[in-house]
Amino acid sequence: MNQTNPATVPAVPATPALQSRLPDVGTTIFSVMSALAAEVGAVNLGQGFPDFDCDPRLVDAVTAAMRAGHNQYPPMPGVPALRQAVAAKIAALHGETARAYDWNSEITITAGATQAILTAILATVHPGDEVIVLDPCYDSYVPNIVLAGGVPVRVPLTPGSFRPDFDRIAAAITPRTRAIIINSPHNPSATVWSHADMLRLQELLAPSDVLLISDEVYEHMVYAPLAHFSAARYPGLAARAFVISSFGKTYHVTGWKVGTVAAPAALTAEFRKVHQFNVFTVNTPVQHGLASYMADPAPYLDLPAFYAAKRDLFRQGLAGTRFRLLPSEGSYFQCVSIADLAVHERDLPEGEFCQWLTREVGVAAIPLSAFYGNGFDQKVIRFCFAKKDDTLRAALARLARL
Repeated sequence: MNQTNPATVPAVPATPALQSRLPDVGTTIFSVMSALAAEVGAVNLGQGFPDFDCDPRLVDAVTAAMRAGHNQYPPMPGVPALRQAVAAKIAALHGETARAYDWNSEITITAGATQAILTAILATVHPGDEVIVLDPCYDSYVPNIVLAGGVPVRVPLTPGSFRPDFDRIAAAITPRTRAIIINSPHNPSATVWSHADMLRLQELLAPSDVLLISDEVYEHMVYAPLAHFSAARYPGLAARAFVISSFGKTYHVTGWKVGTVAAPAALTAEFRKVHQFNVFTVNTPVQHGLASYMADPAPYLDLPAFYAAKRDLFRQGLAGTRFRLLPSEGSYFQCVSIADLAVHERDLPEGEFCQWLTREVGVAAIPLSAFYGNGFDQKVIRFCFAKKDDTLRAALARLARL
């Protein structure tokens, strides 16, 4: 029997040690809660994506584009027909004061809104620059700023109402402030900035060179009598803004990862310098399919009524529980306070409560503390109601015990 001399066995090469670019980032709460929901068979109202199909006409439009041979690289900033459709939609929706975006030099198609936000930050933020974010906020903002070498400056929205505190925002602006990120309709709180809010922001930024990154991915989910007030409507904001939207959210195709950025030509030029080396461009047949589908505005014009019906169904069911409902003005989220539940449940930290809810009640939710830099716990959790009515009813049947 042959025996190998241990001295001749090569050592397994060691993997070089890395200094992490994001040492404080781990697995996201969304992945954790979705995995737990799958493990225990819970109804997943945590992660924000629909469990229903998109319009078959949209799938047909993309299929037709594939069959028509639109399968090679498109232009780096996006298919012209789609950029033209986006510019036309902005002009039609936001009135006479809206910026008239040039489709060729001011509209870019991106690989989802998350890529758009990262690219806008990498294009504009230099090491040491400060970027204001409003807590609670979507979890990609701060890591994006850190990757650019910037300094996140967290300013809390007003606890309870989640309204912008403009005195605190003003106090946070310094000579090193490069940008501010806003999000309306807001994830996670489901609040919507008003016309007065946007005017106040325009007034506040007017004497400065601070850029605006306006995350408007839920723009078509604002519920009457409220309306969406895009940064594109306000000349003083539009002149300094990257206005970001998402086809995935609007058309129930989050997995397609296609978004848009509208920005003045000078900002767009810098954005595209990074975009071309980040993703270069976005898949061709989906762009052509979306351009064709956008010829009919009904799908996005009808979206508020579609989601308002789901919101109302869910809220009516929750009204029979001890959850305290917070307003849901926009987006497809519903936040609730757990402060009035039984002593054992209400005394749990939000994160532990969501795990308990998933395991013991069979419904997954997200703790709002996960959206705060300091883990601020105010006994509030977030549900997603972008689900089939049967899914919502199944969740409500389980939640009825609370």
